This record gives sequence, structure tokens and C-alpha cells, in this order.
Amino acid sequence: MKLVVIGATGRTGGEIVAEATERAHDVVGVARSAGEVGDVPVHPAGELPALLADADVDAIVDFTVPEASREHAARAAEAGVPYVVGTTGFGDDGLAALDAAAESTAVLKAANFAHGVQALLRVVEAGVEALPEYDVELTETHHAGKRDAPSGTANTVLDAIEAARGETLDRTHGREGGHRRGESKVGVHVRRAGTVRGEHEVVLAGNDEVLTLAHRAESRRVFAAGAVDAAEWLAGRDPGFYGFDDVL
Repeated sequence: MKLVVIGATGRTGGEIVAEATERAHDVVGVARSAGEVGDVPVHPAGELPALLADADVDAIVDFTVPEASREHAARAAEAGVPYVVGTTGFGDDGLAALDAAAESTAVLKAANFAHGVQALLRVVEAGVEALPEYDVELTETHHAGKRDAPSGTANTVLDAIEAARGETLDRTHGREGGHRRGESKVGVHVRRAGTVRGEHEVVLAGNDEVLTLAHRAESRRVFAAGAVDAAEWLAGRDPGFYGFDDVL
């Protein structure tokens, strides 16, 4: 499989390049400027349209920033190349751009490509459905350099909680002052420190008991492996919008 990795010189992008290379895929890197990641050539981002036009590319994997990913999605759609995006922090305009791209090519978006996080989402939904009267709190921790807060994964978990509850909850980001915890609230607590890869913990409390559901990534390689899994699965798919749960 020929795979274009956009953001190849980034932390996760470099891991994706290494994972895809180990699987014997033909990898081409794209980043802000030319260079190499290991033995893989990295082209400047301005060359992406030419790469997609001249090369027989099976899939793109993009881990960059929302503003750039909007452009990359459009280029993927123009070339008809399946597009896997792990970028987080999209606003409504960015999500609309992905929807538009999905009309012309296969698009797979996920906030987290760890297999365990997909299992966590399923377990969280089951737990919230089974304990509808319990208070729910979410804490997430990432490295000091992460930009978006809460993380994309945290927002996905919150969406799963709301789906299980069948209502839109008041997402209370931290607490300050003397107010009591009200109904239809979910506490959201964000920590940024050191080199933490990613930790997410959901607490359900009530009836004099506490249920804790958690996932911890110990290496970025788990995200890279999942992203390559997604690219392998997406290659050759019909146009449309897919999720990582489809892959699993």
C-alpha cells in the first residue's frame, strides 16, 4: 500500500511513519518543510496536490492542526484518495469541510486510534445506562504541549455519556466558588503536564459506591498502529464518513 503521512515530522506522525514502514508499506512523508524521517523522504506541504496527482496513493493519514487539515481534506477529495484524519480541535467549519470531502472520497475521523479507547467508550455507555442516577465526572491528562482542552478523546467520551443518558448535559469545566453540584451536570477536569501520552478516567458515583473506568496510553505507538490499521481498512472504500469503531 502507498501511504502519504501528513505531519510526518511531528511526534505522532513520526510514529506512524515508523509503524507503516515496519509493515512494509510504501510511505511518503509530508510536512511544513522538506527533510527525512528515518529513510522516508518528507516533502513540503505545498507539494501535496502534485504528490496525489502523480503517485498511485492508496490512503492519506493526517495528524496536523485543524486549519491545515481542512485544506488537506479538500485535496484528498479532489484526488479521490481515502483520507484518515486524527487531528483534533475542529470547529463547525472544519467538520463541515470533512463532511464535504466525504461526498467525494472515503473519510475516517477519530479523536483517538487506540483500540482500548474504543472499548472504553462502549463500557462507559453501558455503565451510564446501568447507573442513570449516578453523578458522572471526567478527568483527562495529556502532555504539556497539547493545545486543545478538553482533548478530542475527552469530548468523544462526553458525547458517549450524553448519548447513554439521552440528554445534553451541562459540561462543568472545573469548579470554583461555593455552588453545589446540580443535576444534569458532568464535571470535566483537564490536566497538562510533562510527557503524559494520554489518560482518561470516568467516575460514576452514587448509592455509597464509586465505579471508575479508565484508559492510559503508555506510548504514542498505540495511536500510530491504530491509524495505520484505519488506513489499511479505508483504502478502496466507497466515499462516505467513517469512524474508528467501523474498523474494529
